[in-house]
Amino acid sequence: MGSLRDISVAIFVVQALLATVVLVSAQGSTTARPRWQTLSGDAPFVVARGGFSGIFADSSFGAYSLALMTGPSDVILWCDVQLTKDGAGICFPDLKLDNNSNIASVFNDKPKTYLVNGVSTKGLFSIDYTLKDLGNVIFNQGVYSRTNKFDGQNYLIMTVLDTYTQLKPLGFWLNIQHDAFYAQQNLRMRSFLLSVIRNASVTIDYISSPEVAFLQNIAPIFRRSATKFVFRFLGPEDVEPSTNQTYDSLSKNLTFIKTFASGIIVPKSYIWPVDGGLYLQPPTSIVLDAHKEGLEVFASEFYNDIPFSFNYSYDPVAEYLQFVDNGIFSVDGVISDFPITPSAAIDCFAHLGKNATKQDLLVISNNGASGDYPGCTDMAYAKAIQDGVDVLDCPVQMTKDGTPICLGTINLIDSTTVTQSGFSNLTTTIPEVMQGSGIFTFNLAWSDIKTLKPVISSPQSQYKLFRNPKFRNAGNFLTLSDFLSMAKNVSSLHGILIGIENAPYLAKQGFGVTDAVLDALSKAGYDKQTAQKVMIQSSNSCVLMKFKGKANYQLVYKVDEDIGGAQSSTIDDIKRFASAVVISKDSVFPENSAFLAGTTDVVQRLQAANLSVLVQTFSNEFTSQAWDFFSDATVEINTFYRGAGINGVITDFPKTSDRYRKNRCLRRGNKTPNYMNPVEPGGLLQLVTSAYLPPAEAPNPYLTEADVVEAPLPPVVAKTPTSTPSGTASSPRSSPNGQPKLAATVIVPLMAVLLAIYLLF
Repeated sequence: MGSLRDISVAIFVVQALLATVVLVSAQGSTTARPRWQTLSGDAPFVVARGGFSGIFADSSFGAYSLALMTGPSDVILWCDVQLTKDGAGICFPDLKLDNNSNIASVFNDKPKTYLVNGVSTKGLFSIDYTLKDLGNVIFNQGVYSRTNKFDGQNYLIMTVLDTYTQLKPLGFWLNIQHDAFYAQQNLRMRSFLLSVIRNASVTIDYISSPEVAFLQNIAPIFRRSATKFVFRFLGPEDVEPSTNQTYDSLSKNLTFIKTFASGIIVPKSYIWPVDGGLYLQPPTSIVLDAHKEGLEVFASEFYNDIPFSFNYSYDPVAEYLQFVDNGIFSVDGVISDFPITPSAAIDCFAHLGKNATKQDLLVISNNGASGDYPGCTDMAYAKAIQDGVDVLDCPVQMTKDGTPICLGTINLIDSTTVTQSGFSNLTTTIPEVMQGSGIFTFNLAWSDIKTLKPVISSPQSQYKLFRNPKFRNAGNFLTLSDFLSMAKNVSSLHGILIGIENAPYLAKQGFGVTDAVLDALSKAGYDKQTAQKVMIQSSNSCVLMKFKGKANYQLVYKVDEDIGGAQSSTIDDIKRFASAVVISKDSVFPENSAFLAGTTDVVQRLQAANLSVLVQTFSNEFTSQAWDFFSDATVEINTFYRGAGINGVITDFPKTSDRYRKNRCLRRGNKTPNYMNPVEPGGLLQLVTSAYLPPAEAPNPYLTEADVVEAPLPPVVAKTPTSTPSGTASSPRSSPNGQPKLAATVIVPLMAVLLAIYLLF
């Protein structure tokens, strides 16, 4: 039927696309190169900017402590040095104190205005307060999109010396951002640094600055030390004050930079630029050029909780790997607000081979790779296969002419452009199916639905996080028959999952969805093969009872609400008709105001009854995760797998889950590093003081027998044929063997659309 050839071509094109997007490939190289393509040949450093400032206030004791706990042993702590009125050096993220501390409530001073690099700047500045004045000033979270719940810890501002002596990091980095400004106020950063190096108990490993004159000026006093000087590049069009050149211009004269520095800091966009749509452009040569000059390169501006290029699919690990494991170059270090993520990327995921051993974690797609392309389209399915999914899913919906199709929801408004079509007047309300109104698949014939464009889902759009907008309407929908023909010939797949919902209602309307699924599986030969397992999923026990004893299908019961537990009798009932259960993430780790509040025993009790536990839905967007997971999908997956012991994940982004189970750190036993240990549910919530604690939430209800036991599936009501809005739809043409012919939208357009993507990037 051509399915094997066409899906193989599709996968090949996706592979070519991904290679082209990043413009790097280790294939075809005939020259040997070291494992790490850093200047030294060693692994890149992880620099924690202000500590773990993605969770705790930047430069606070809590932020620095968490960085040491979750980073590698040689994690480098970054301190932005500010000077006080009496010349003391403190670690604080900005010249102004008002955004990152409670100084405005300690002092009733009016903000002052100073010229900073020629720009009039208003605020409460460190230079207007002595160190003693700041003794009762405490840190606040200065990034308003991050939680402020830890502000009640009352972390005091620390001096540079206190930061070093209290935390004793193996690596310590001082960033001097505004020496010229302090000099204008008759404060000398050079004098402060002299006082630091005279203290034998303090070791400064790196000093960075965006000011050429400052680094040249302090070089003599560090001549006999191992301290490295690093020139920090700001925005390309910003002007460096002592040379009066733009930073872009200076980036083209690295020979000059080498005369006073051993390394450079560049924003990540200097290395991998993005276009106005946040898609990656070809890399620049700045890393290779710097290495030729003997300069180390540190990439900055890594944040898990700020949108980055769509090419990374909201996966921060993927972004770090792009900078350290791309086959051409590696930066020598990364500067991050979330040091746990680069620590894992470098140690656990870099240089993984294609045949890396996988952990026993089942990866099931959610409408294909619906995080990258519109769900249940040929492109979403091809991407999921390319990304290493084990089980490809098809949620079955019925059309008006009785064709079973793959679509994530029965409501066409959710996943198509139906409201912009001639069918927009078909809106209706069906309380038995869903709350609110919709335009339902059974209102349109398959020939009508094929005229609609798919729409990519963006479940976190309320936070302005949208998925792959360049391809928001890409791809073609598939009938169930098309899906089965495609999947059966993909050797990498372990199986398929067929989802069936609303069957009782559909039967009363004359649509026999269970019979349609059984018939399609039989015609595709799935009832007589064992190469791929067939999973039938439903939240209706009556549907699963209909499939019981039919071929060798695995029946999966979907719990469609968050639960806090399950009665023993309920679990016994589930065992009568299912061998696996799908539950929500909240049913494993209940949340309170986006913090993990604890752990239920649902997974353990279901597994004790020999029921496999699958958990949904895993997404990469940081707003879909609890604070405890540090805005990192890999940390979340790791906690559910290693902490809760689940059997499988249902995910919009199969690539992230597939890469996770290959990571080498999981094979180290009791030597597993902290950054690959599961988080402790409720651990962060315990650090929230009473004044900041969210109100307690009622526990999720227990799953009872009444929730599970249902009457038998009603018989399908005879249906009187009616014309469709666009005329009578013809039945799918049959081939001589009795199977419906593959629709043209599955073969030629599958190749054509993927080739189009290749050209668009």
